[in-house]
Amino acid sequence: MKKLFIFSGISCILISCNANYGTYPIRTSYPSRSGSSANNTDGEYNELIKTYKPETAEVLNDLLNSDSPGNPRTSISVENKSFCNMVLTVSGNNFFKKIPIAAGKIGYTMVPKNQNYKLSAMLCRSSYQSTQFITSSYSIKLSQ
Repeated sequence: MKKLFIFSGISCILISCNANYGTYPIRTSYPSRSGSSANNTDGEYNELIKTYKPETAEVLNDLLNSDSPGNPRTSISVENKSFCNMVLTVSGNNFFKKIPIAAGKIGYTMVPKNQNYKLSAMLCRSSYQSTQFITSSYSIKLSQ
């Protein structure tokens, strides 16, 4: 009788363990955020790169001529030192431009001098924002 009682007690414990085993779902993958900023940045970059026309000649002239005082415009250049593509947004008084910058590359644009500009971007799921008063050529490096 004592053996039957111990056996039934052990059986009861094992059954209760079995009853709970497998009731919790096993997650094999985590849901992705379809509206995530990283996905939006990649999509925006891919769309912009199709039609983007860089201002290479104007920027080089600005850099080589050491900010000619007679020129009302100057250059902004951003080096993307990360492994992610990014889209830099430059906005100021009557100025707005989005610049696609590939991973490890430099993006640039010409802007009117003596104005405040807001620079913003998403870089590998990190946000960058800065406001700068631009009087002459301006260059920054961003990395993750």
